[in-house]
Amino acid sequence: PRSDCIAAEQLCLSDSTCNATYRILENCALAKTRFLALDHDSRVRCLNAELDLGNSSLLHCKCHRRMKRQEHCLRVFWTVHSSVTDGYFNLETSPYENPANEDHWKTDYNKLAALLSGKDCSQLAGDATNPCLKATHVCNLSKKCVRLRTDYASICTKGAGSEDMCDRRKCHRGLRNFFEKVPEDFTKRILFCPCQDELCGERRRKTIVPDCSFQYNTKPNCLWLLDSCLEDHICKSRLADFQQNCQPADMSPDGCSQHNHAACLQAYMGMIGTPMTPNYVSNSSVEVSLWCTCESSGNQKEKCDQILGMFESNKCL
Repeated sequence: PRSDCIAAEQLCLSDSTCNATYRILENCALAKTRFLALDHDSRVRCLNAELDLGNSSLLHCKCHRRMKRQEHCLRVFWTVHSSVTDGYFNLETSPYENPANEDHWKTDYNKLAALLSGKDCSQLAGDATNPCLKATHVCNLSKKCVRLRTDYASICTKGAGSEDMCDRRKCHRGLRNFFEKVPEDFTKRILFCPCQDELCGERRRKTIVPDCSFQYNTKPNCLWLLDSCLEDHICKSRLADFQQNCQPADMSPDGCSQHNHAACLQAYMGMIGTPMTPNYVSNSSVEVSLWCTCESSGNQKEKCDQILGMFESNKCL
């Protein structure tokens, strides 16, 4: 199996040649994150260092979505692959292990759902017509699900709707915690519950407390949103993962070029709690978007539309 990047880094640092090469790459990556233009010689040195790694396990290492020290792992990955981002926007490689290779998190969602349907409570009366409500009730029966959901809800609702009061960074961290640590059986049902009416749709749209996590007073330009994402290891990694797994394809039955709709939904959930957090645009549709605009993008309008189009008109989603 592929080694994770933290183990690969330790292995490399214990070897003097690899260590020296890796230090060069660290400087290259640092210049990149500060948007410093590298002169020709530095660029050549960086590319050569990447080639020098040759067959090192560092070049093929990956990270896991639910691992401890995930940020450290992702930093190592982007240090080694710093030239990948030259295209500015097309981050070809996802740093994450393929979902199929990750252990499937055994969960007792169905057991809890059965337990719930066995209860004859008047408070559950709406469950039959409102799948989003039902998913929440099932979440309430799982200690971990209800704890992490309550955590982010209380952080994100504090002063939500007023820019100065809501702590967006903490809110985003709480959301990431929920979507990373709660088994997917719960999170997927809460976020992608199928709705027949607007009451259910409103509940689904408000899952991520959009007043704090999604909306600003004014809509920023999508290129600004992309810039703030590329400066953040987690956001950049989730975006690369999203691009890899949600590549649309006209001829594919599920609309995805990777033929894996489930992996795309997982990658979409990974974007929540980053500077590029997407959400439903209304209570009456399943359309999603980013909170940004492409007005006044000048000669970069095409790139801007491309960013927005990944979410707004993506057949794979």
